[in-house]
Amino acid sequence: MITTLVALTPIIAVLLFLVVLRMPAIKAMPISLLATAILAIVYWQVPIIQVLAASLEGIIIGVSILYIVFGAILLLNTLKLSGAIDTIRNSFLGISADRRVQLIIIAWLFGAFIEGAAGFGTPAAIGAPLMVALGFPPLAAVVLALIADSSPVSFGAVGTPIIVGVNQGLQEGSEIAPIVQPYLGDMAMLDYMNILGAQIMRVDIFVGTFIPLILVLMLTKFFGENRSFREGLQVWKFAIFAGLAFTVPALIVATFLGPEFPSIFGGLIGLIIVVPAAKKGFLLPKEPWGFPEKSSWLKTWVGQEFASEAPEVKEKGMKKELPLLVAWIPYLLVGFFLVLTRLEFLPLKQWLLSIKITWNNILGTNIGTSLEPLYLPGSVFVLVVLITFFVHKMNASQLAQTFSMSGKAIVGSAIALFTAVPMVRIFINSGLNDANLQSMPIELANTASAMMGGSWPLVAPLIGALGSFISGSATFSNMMFSLFQFSVADQIAVDPTIVLSMQVLGSNAGNMICVLNVVAAASVVGLLGKEGAIIRMTLGPMLFYSFAAGTIGLILAYLL
Repeated sequence: MITTLVALTPIIAVLLFLVVLRMPAIKAMPISLLATAILAIVYWQVPIIQVLAASLEGIIIGVSILYIVFGAILLLNTLKLSGAIDTIRNSFLGISADRRVQLIIIAWLFGAFIEGAAGFGTPAAIGAPLMVALGFPPLAAVVLALIADSSPVSFGAVGTPIIVGVNQGLQEGSEIAPIVQPYLGDMAMLDYMNILGAQIMRVDIFVGTFIPLILVLMLTKFFGENRSFREGLQVWKFAIFAGLAFTVPALIVATFLGPEFPSIFGGLIGLIIVVPAAKKGFLLPKEPWGFPEKSSWLKTWVGQEFASEAPEVKEKGMKKELPLLVAWIPYLLVGFFLVLTRLEFLPLKQWLLSIKITWNNILGTNIGTSLEPLYLPGSVFVLVVLITFFVHKMNASQLAQTFSMSGKAIVGSAIALFTAVPMVRIFINSGLNDANLQSMPIELANTASAMMGGSWPLVAPLIGALGSFISGSATFSNMMFSLFQFSVADQIAVDPTIVLSMQVLGSNAGNMICVLNVVAAASVVGLLGKEGAIIRMTLGPMLFYSFAAGTIGLILAYLL
């Protein structure tokens, strides 16, 4: 019992400090790291040098993630300064006057594309203020943007939750975990990530397809004049159509291209299919649906006046009107360059991967890690920003301001990252100890498999959701719990790929209630202090997503 509680330290600590005591992440995560390190040394008897090495490994991994985050924020700020975001926002207004349609196109499809390109909570941070600018109540905008940013998260930030999260999560030190190696055989880890990505979408096509329907049902029930589910059901055909417009292309891309691109191309192809259909009224009722008069909005729906742009942007007034195609060029270039650098038959991928920073046997331990700076999506974002500087005819002061704004924006993220990831790496690398214990995730797997047995796939997504909730990221959740989930699958004799897909889908669900995402999205629309209300509204869809995925996983486990 004590061993299980100690193994749960990272979860309990984050839950206590971040959720119960409501500390900000920049305080909660360092304390959680310290608690995990102390108990790993004292109870688990992990050598101090091993804990330090795992921490350094975590910082290096954190650098790679922070580089992606910085690149994503840099691109967003560049587009705000150039006026591209305003052009994109105005283009959505001309598609349909029906708020249900606007919601699906912006939160679901455009959000999926942004998730695929940037990830890390960016879709809600972009989509929520965009919808408020269109006339949505702030509470509706935040809640629905968070719910929509679920299914695409598997492949967010060019596949980071799988390529970084699951990949690193299945390793101990610089090697594949001993329990995983026999299952992989001669297969390379990246090849296995491709198989896992395809399996995830084969499940998610039966779950994620229904997210747009859930969005419109919640919109009309909680924010409509008549508080009616029926008004949402009026567009059920269009909602399912929009769901399939993302999930079908995502499944095809995941199967044939790998986990980097399904959300990028699923979102982009979905927009290409759904926007013209919406303009023609395809599968839509004749009467558009709208919100009640603002005078009748509940006080809980609104907060302080929000700023859709940074104050510096407003003050300098440097933006100009851009043609729609020109405004979209940076996002199209992101997709193009990412594909170009990921295709196996081109030499560019191998050249980028050959330039790496490696640190083996950190502090003389078996722990090691490496990063390929040019291959990381952050480099693509920076390249596209530099191209955008010329294409959008920006000036040097705008470019300098963009880098300055983005650098300041990641300070808090850096502190959280450089403590959260080391905590996860200590958790995973605790197998080398003098207490004759297995690593913390393996010990938890022993307890979980004994309690749940063969029904584990049903509840496996809840572990992934819990990980996203407490760590603030699907990538962290997968990094923390992939080895745990794999171990449970091994012990109950279920295909580990099925259970790992449940972990990833659960981490998607947890993204809806992730504290860091909720705070970030709420802050940009003036709803700080109402995080509890937001989480209460997103909790139901989170549970639906988790249990729907788990049910399919349980069926697959017995069929296969």
